[in-house]
Amino acid sequence: MTVPGKLFLLIGLPGSGKTTLARRLEAECSALRLSPDEWMAPRFGAGESGEKRWVLESELLWGVAARALSLGVNVILDYGCWAREERDLFRARTAALGARFELHVLDVPHDELWERLKRRNQQLPPDTFPVTREELDEWIGWYEVPTPDELTGADSPTFTAHVWTPEP
Repeated sequence: MTVPGKLFLLIGLPGSGKTTLARRLEAECSALRLSPDEWMAPRFGAGESGEKRWVLESELLWGVAARALSLGVNVILDYGCWAREERDLFRARTAALGARFELHVLDVPHDELWERLKRRNQQLPPDTFPVTREELDEWIGWYEVPTPDELTGADSPTFTAHVWTPEP
């Protein structure tokens, strides 16, 4: 019988370091890394493209992730997941597969996020889109910071949470 893999869900705003951490975990944990930006750009252009991003994340990439987890493969979702409802959805889906779940919260102060994004905007990596200060300020208002009860996982021995903050 195959033991299900572990799902690593990375959350945070643009510029918080999700993709950098995802690439590190990919190597360290022999995991399949699924980053929506890398799938969006060649198909729909960078950014949100209406509801296409959500369909890509919640249906297509989740289908790949679920199959891989059921085969015993570790999976990294480099998603952002700004709303608790989204995080709870992926946590419940993972539990239904019998897989382990690891939540990684990238907690970066807003001014530091903007400084990182300004640098990134000057030399955009492939499959990345520029972010304006106005967009960042709007998105900060949409982001639901994980609450202590969301991070405890006392209800599940297969749950772990990590909060990453930048070094000074």
